[in-house]
Amino acid sequence: MNIAIVGAQWGDEGKGKIVDLLTPHFSIVARYQGGHNAGHTVFTEGRRIVLHLLPSGILHPEVDCVVGNGVVVDPQALFAEIEMLRSHGIEVGNRLLISEKAHLILPYHRELELLAEARRGEHRIGTTSRGIGPAYEDKVGRRGVRVCDLYDPDGLAEGVRENVEARNRLIADAGLDWRAVYDALLAAGERMRPWVGDVTLFLTRAFSVGRSALFEGAQGTLLDIDHGTYPFVTSSSASVGGVCTGLGLGPRAVHGVLGIAKAYTTRVGEGPLPTEVHGAEADRLRETGQEFGASTGRPRRCGWYDAVAVRYAARVNGLDALAVTKLDVLDGLPQVPLCTGYRCGGDVIADFPADLRQLAACKPVLDTMPGWSAPTRGARRYGDLPQEARDYIERLEEISGVPVSIISTGSDRDDTIVREDSVAARWLARFPIPPYSAPRT
Repeated sequence: MNIAIVGAQWGDEGKGKIVDLLTPHFSIVARYQGGHNAGHTVFTEGRRIVLHLLPSGILHPEVDCVVGNGVVVDPQALFAEIEMLRSHGIEVGNRLLISEKAHLILPYHRELELLAEARRGEHRIGTTSRGIGPAYEDKVGRRGVRVCDLYDPDGLAEGVRENVEARNRLIADAGLDWRAVYDALLAAGERMRPWVGDVTLFLTRAFSVGRSALFEGAQGTLLDIDHGTYPFVTSSSASVGGVCTGLGLGPRAVHGVLGIAKAYTTRVGEGPLPTEVHGAEADRLRETGQEFGASTGRPRRCGWYDAVAVRYAARVNGLDALAVTKLDVLDGLPQVPLCTGYRCGGDVIADFPADLRQLAACKPVLDTMPGWSAPTRGARRYGDLPQEARDYIERLEEISGVPVSIISTGSDRDDTIVREDSVAARWLARFPIPPYSAPRT
């Protein structure tokens, strides 16, 4: 059985922790989109480890990890992450497989993104400026460089020369030497070679012998290039459809979809955020929840739980269940507001609008729940939560239309509740922790 993990908000929902929690029940974790603009934070054994490109399952030595063709790969970021893991005593070894069809982020992509953001002025997107967007632009424009191209020196030289010369005409004083870029790519290709292969074939063969996979997405549904708050979105398919296109699998490979949502709402960068709060309320959520980007360190914008957005994510992804994270951040609030609809002009709407101007003009319709004074932090059974916290979770289920299976009550791996007889509990019961990882062949 294979489960997809998707963000049900604007990213930063805590997917890394949930993937890390569930990984021991699977033998493969496969990342299907995005690049090193993602930041999946995992706390384990007193350590804080932030993964940007590698699947969160890499922290488990018995699990194979896959980077699919839907991911854009910066070779230097890849090598830096592998060295970071080594400094923590974690060896990648032969557990990593990178799609030969994945596109590469090249040295000029970051400069192109910075230039594009500067030209937008007050209409900037608020990207991480790591070259993700321009790499996807080159991919769609059919001028990208793929991992497999690293092993065709003549073809690589021609493609790199044409691309670098074209970019030099766009970036003032760039003066990039295509030969230096070419030589660096050849060296990167040799270093990457042990990890490069046919991801689609590997996964298909693995499934045929009964192995199971977690499909790990980056960002969130509201940042999806097609279904998010366009143009304030990422450049890839962050919703569940990205599993098929980003790994080369048919839809029947996905047997369940778990959405991840915070007990409140955040987003990084520009674009509408209907439930956003400011001042002391925002500061309280941001400081208590440590809402600073794992990739950039930028403070996140904060707001109350937005059921309109989560209902939309449930529809787009076909969510079977939700994992609600950071419930403990709300501890001690006398009241906890949550959004049940949007007021747009004189109308109250319950569905997420596509028109960005309409969304920006919407005001949240807020319901207020009693807060709780007893701490939820570290609770590991549903019955250990204060009654008011349980009432809040059950209200989220009601207005979001999705059952809550998992509740995170702290940053540590073990600070988690898997509700008895929930969808997630039934999934995990069907595939207990495997005793070994079958060989890749």
